[in-house]
Amino acid sequence: MASRRDFLSQPAPENYVAGLGRGATGFTTRSDLGPAREGPSEDQIKAAVAKRSAQLGLTESKDDDDKDDGRYQDPDNEVGLFSGGIYEKDDEEADQIWKEVEDKMGRRRQKQRLVVFTVTSPHPRKTPGLSVEIDEQNTDQSSHREAREQAEREDYERKNPKIQQQFAGLKRALETVTDEEWANLPDPKDLTGRTKRARTARMERFYAVPDSVLAAARDSGQFGTTVADDGTATAGGNKDGTVTDFAKIGAARDKVLKARLEQESQSSGTATAGSATSIDPRGYLTSLSNMQGAEKSIGDFEQFRKMLKSAVDSNPKHAASWIAAARLEIAAGKPVAARNLIAKGCQHCPKSEDIWLENIHLNENRNAKIIAAQAIQAIPHSVKIWVEAMKLENDPRSKKKVIRRALDHNQESEALWKEAVNLEEDVEDARILLAKATELIPESLDLWLALARLETPANARKILNKAVKKLPNSHELWIAAARLEEQMGEGTKKPVMKNAVKFLAKQNAMPKREEWIAEAEKCEEEGAVITCSNIIEETLGWGLDEDDDRKEMWMEDAKASISRDKFATARAIYAYALRVFVNSKSLYLAAVELERNHGTKDDLWRALEKAVEACPHVENFWLMLAREKAGQIDEARRVLARAFKQNPDNEDIWLAAVKLEADNGFIDQARDLLKTARQNAPTDRVWMRSVAFERQLGDNEAALDLVRDALLLFPGSPKLWMMKGQIYEDLDKLPEAREAYSTGVRAVPSSVPIWLLYSRLEERSGNVVKARSVLDRARQAVPKSPELWTELIRVERRAGNLNQAKSLMANALQQMPKSGLLWAERILNLEARTQRKSLLAEAIKKVEDDPILLVTAARILWAERRLDRAQNWFDKALLLDRDMGDTWAWYYKFVTQHGTEEKRAELVAKCVLNDPRHGEHWQAIAKDPKNANKKTEEILKLVAAELK
Repeated sequence: MASRRDFLSQPAPENYVAGLGRGATGFTTRSDLGPAREGPSEDQIKAAVAKRSAQLGLTESKDDDDKDDGRYQDPDNEVGLFSGGIYEKDDEEADQIWKEVEDKMGRRRQKQRLVVFTVTSPHPRKTPGLSVEIDEQNTDQSSHREAREQAEREDYERKNPKIQQQFAGLKRALETVTDEEWANLPDPKDLTGRTKRARTARMERFYAVPDSVLAAARDSGQFGTTVADDGTATAGGNKDGTVTDFAKIGAARDKVLKARLEQESQSSGTATAGSATSIDPRGYLTSLSNMQGAEKSIGDFEQFRKMLKSAVDSNPKHAASWIAAARLEIAAGKPVAARNLIAKGCQHCPKSEDIWLENIHLNENRNAKIIAAQAIQAIPHSVKIWVEAMKLENDPRSKKKVIRRALDHNQESEALWKEAVNLEEDVEDARILLAKATELIPESLDLWLALARLETPANARKILNKAVKKLPNSHELWIAAARLEEQMGEGTKKPVMKNAVKFLAKQNAMPKREEWIAEAEKCEEEGAVITCSNIIEETLGWGLDEDDDRKEMWMEDAKASISRDKFATARAIYAYALRVFVNSKSLYLAAVELERNHGTKDDLWRALEKAVEACPHVENFWLMLAREKAGQIDEARRVLARAFKQNPDNEDIWLAAVKLEADNGFIDQARDLLKTARQNAPTDRVWMRSVAFERQLGDNEAALDLVRDALLLFPGSPKLWMMKGQIYEDLDKLPEAREAYSTGVRAVPSSVPIWLLYSRLEERSGNVVKARSVLDRARQAVPKSPELWTELIRVERRAGNLNQAKSLMANALQQMPKSGLLWAERILNLEARTQRKSLLAEAIKKVEDDPILLVTAARILWAERRLDRAQNWFDKALLLDRDMGDTWAWYYKFVTQHGTEEKRAELVAKCVLNDPRHGEHWQAIAKDPKNANKKTEEILKLVAAELK
């Protein structure tokens, strides 16, 4: 042991890299580029390969035929796979270890066989023969061992077969089971939640509580107070150990109240007779206004008064200080002091117009006239003082006298001339005054326009021409000239606005496009519609290049005018834009929508005629025109005939023609058109319309034949499968309906409505378990569908499994937290009434905009009789989505109970205008064949009557 080296003196193992195990860095390691020390040489590599080949019994071949060796073609053959690798010392050591293990295991097995052979040998004395037999067994012991293990494995598998092996025969026998046998299988019993309910019932056992516990709980939140004979009260202790003395609280309250009353009484005693702060000495409460006036402390007035007095004394020529001091006295209820102050201010600032006007306002009429005369003497050229003096007079003659004296001193005052003209009752006198005013003030646009309005049309033209020379940069004069031509009936003949644009462009005085639109809206508001159109026509495209987004810009201008109720301006904008973009579908749609909402029927017809002429291949315009002329069947037929020429074999036009004939009672013509459409335009929609047409007529057999033929052509159409099942339901053939829905969900597994119809059929048949199974399959096909989750929750709720329904709801909201349908179902049907408002607030935070949730909020407020807020929520829901028919129905039911007749009529008109198509209750009634020919108003009332 003494000769053995210590650890640090021993040589390092081969391929050892210092620091590699503890993550050291900063040097080259084997994990980066290879071992740090130099690798083996070529001689060492050749020797290692030769040694490895010799051990495996292989010979190195010099030719390249070994590339095609058979062992490399089989991926499972690993013999010689690493024969060409480097055979290192660690490989040799590993092989040696495995060889020793194999030898040891072989010797152990040999000993076991030897013992067994010795015990069972019939000739124990023949020992030489024994050793020979052992040697023979030892040579092929591995093959015997493998055979024995294989036999044991087969015997174990035969005695213990797997589950799938046990049922293999039964699975093969299921191929012979038919669909009818599947449908007639007995249903298992509903064991949903029974074990859980029983376990819950055992846990929810109640026991009697002692009276001492109840008494302690009752007294824990109370205060105890004992009143002694002398009137004092002793307070009881609180739960947290503190003590509340109610006697001291009451005494402090009385003391504070007494101090406030004394303070208010002292303030009222020092106030003047005209002061509004007074306290009733008898102790009655004063009015709210008096209390508000009493809140102003006298100390504050004194402080402000000192500050203003200092400002006046330091600069007595500053009029604003005098005015502020006088207004402070008015606020303090001292009008006399205020008049005295403002009078002193007028003495110190006689040339200030504001201080004289303040003095006039603070005095009565008689004194105010005297003060106005003094002000005029001090400032004879002040227009405001002259106007104020005129207002102090009572009769028109005196007013005219004052104004004319004012004009003697201020001949170029536009305001005085306007006041003088307004005082004149005779038109001729006003014209004379305006003529004089325009001579003295030729730059006044208002005076020129006023004079032109009072003159005859012929003289007005001369006046406007003269005004244009004086004011060449004024576009208002040109607009006035255009309006004058419109009044004379020549608005469309003379190009006044065209000349105006040219003239103003030369003068570099062309206003912006937005200003011209504002002027056009002003003309429309005053009734000059032709001038409005002329302004838009000549100025809308001014300064815009073809590279600009002119169409979008003009559409925004039109929408802005519509929002301000200036429909003639918007109509003129669309007309100009359509002259530039002749074939624009979006512009024609916007123009048609404008006429539909804010124009007459003739205007709408003209707009649609222009649309179909400009865009003959847009079938929507043809359909809208035919729909608008539906009351005139011959005209509508002509429109559709023209549409057929432009759009042959268009399914929309075919269906519109069918609807026209059917709505007017021409059944045979409609059936013939559908037959022709199925030949010329064989689409699934045409076939569906044919089936629906026969169902509406009550011929379910013909409808069934059509839907069978259609499904041969369109097996992937979900609506055809739905129609087939519904027809069988109408014929009371539930097995066939079940088969139709079952085949439909296999053909179109992503269609949610088919799954819902399938589930509801099973539930109506009394088979709740089958309905649940159908919905489970549906949720696997369409995982995140709020409709499917809601239907499953409703099935459980209707079956009485409320706990299961709540559990499903929690799972559904985890997957779809922003579904308004799920939140509405939970709030209205699964939770207690007291928790609805809190859940509603939580839902509104999580769900941004959902009409179903907004209607739920309105219904809750409706139930609480908060009608105004409920109506606001209904309005929000309609503003969010006007195509949701259920919202209109709930709102109509609300208005029917709590609204006026005018409100109901307005709501019905809006519903008819928007023509809603969606909604759970709305679609169920609107798509019923019995209601096929009913209008939107009738459908609205039917849906509202069904709501609960």
